[in-house]
Amino acid sequence: MLKLFQRNNLSAEEKSSLRKDKLLVILGGMLAGISFTPFPFPFTVFLFFSFIPYFAVIEKRKTLLEINRASYLMFFTLSLITIYWVGSWQSKADPFLMIGGGVLIFFYPAVLLINSTLFFYSYKIFGKEKALWLFPIIWVTGEYLLTLTDLKFPWLTLGHGLAKFTTFIQIADVVGSFGLSLIVLYTNVLLYFVIKDFFSERKYFLRYLISAFILFSSVFVYGVIKLNEKNTDERFLKVGVVQPNIDPWDKWESGGLEEILKNYLELSEECTKQGAKLIIWPETALPVYLFAGTYSDIVDSIYSFLIKNDVYLLTGMPDYIVHYEHPPTDAKLSKAGNFYYSTYNSILLLNPKSYEIQRYGKMHLVPLGEKVPFVDALPFLADWFKWGVGLSGWNVGKDTTVFKLIFDKDSVKVAGLVCYESVFPDFVTYFVKKGSQFITVVTNDSWYGNSSGPYQHKEFAALRAVENRRAVVRSANGGVSCLINKYGITEVETEMFTRTSFVVNVPLNNQITFYTNYPLIIPIISSSFSLWIIGVNILMWLKRKFKFD
Repeated sequence: MLKLFQRNNLSAEEKSSLRKDKLLVILGGMLAGISFTPFPFPFTVFLFFSFIPYFAVIEKRKTLLEINRASYLMFFTLSLITIYWVGSWQSKADPFLMIGGGVLIFFYPAVLLINSTLFFYSYKIFGKEKALWLFPIIWVTGEYLLTLTDLKFPWLTLGHGLAKFTTFIQIADVVGSFGLSLIVLYTNVLLYFVIKDFFSERKYFLRYLISAFILFSSVFVYGVIKLNEKNTDERFLKVGVVQPNIDPWDKWESGGLEEILKNYLELSEECTKQGAKLIIWPETALPVYLFAGTYSDIVDSIYSFLIKNDVYLLTGMPDYIVHYEHPPTDAKLSKAGNFYYSTYNSILLLNPKSYEIQRYGKMHLVPLGEKVPFVDALPFLADWFKWGVGLSGWNVGKDTTVFKLIFDKDSVKVAGLVCYESVFPDFVTYFVKKGSQFITVVTNDSWYGNSSGPYQHKEFAALRAVENRRAVVRSANGGVSCLINKYGITEVETEMFTRTSFVVNVPLNNQITFYTNYPLIIPIISSSFSLWIIGVNILMWLKRKFKFD
């Protein structure tokens, strides 16, 4: 990896300078990496100056290759620290999952080179110093691009790194996580110019220092005001959360379905004793297509429990839909039965007073893990990439379903997100704008053991809570299950790999934030500017190519 900087025929002085540059970009990547969970809160502040060493290096580089070499080393260090866990690296882990995780660590930094490439083209227009002022806008463009296409993976949005800085993230109800990234990077830019101007004896360093202080303190004061405002929550729903702690690898083996259900019902019984009106089970709670027609005894047991205790059940569950007429374009053909069907990683709401099921099919599928990227255009890829546990190949859900619970003449609306979906900032706003009064996340982070992944995933949910001012309830198979309030503060939290359940009073909120209404203002403006940079460079190239006057 360090050979990215290797050059031939360099003087001793030039080699020494390159070694220092290597150390600087590695330092920057380390500072950014340890700003993310599971490192404790004080480390979060490193994010506000982690890009300073990187800026010092790329400002000296003249060619795109030189800038991208330095950038890759920085981004690789960041990726290695933060997303090393994706391959699972456990004895039971599927080899394909481990290979995919290893590839991601190297591939993700390459995708981030979009940012450094755009920086290079902006500096060709404006010069190095002005291009640095544009770097935060360019970076947000790259973050937004990582929410698009079948390869989407917006895990390392810089705003997510602030998840534990509760006071500072309150501004997310206006600017969202992308806006937090912008604030973080402009703080870095200002501090970089403070240092640069101070040592070069230019007179502007004090101006930059004051600007950085005003930017940081304004956001901080906004957070203090928000955290001290009067809480106006008036309605609550008593919710039971079940964490069964079932081995995710063994669960998909044949047999043992009755024991799994017994585990869930015992924990759910504890919740009903405490007055829960809604119980939440985690992602793919039962490893079967429960309503495909072959598990009527299991279905009867669940409904008997719900009717007896007059309680709703919101559960992650594999779902199987047969299309007798007008199948969707992505439906699969059963050659044996000569019919079309779809399978979804779903959330189902079961009602104690009706057998009508409310369904939501996961819309953001994990690349490779749950869907082979671009398989719709290239179907043969489906035969090349398959997990040993048989999870690759879900259909993509069609709509953002909001679940509706009826209590006498009152009703409650709930958003249900499946695992990875809670990482997408703007996606959650669709549910809230449809009337969701709190957000649920069902997940199965046990695939990744006691690594950074489950803790990062849980903390990112705090941003979704603040952005939309909605409580978030997470039910995780092996942890972390929790209640996060609308200020991003965790009120109840379980330990990893514990079999447990708990009951919480979840506030019901109808407030619509500025961010909820306009979640894409910052990424769209940033992306438009970046497209303009590309367009200007194309025109400059055409002018040189054809010698236009």
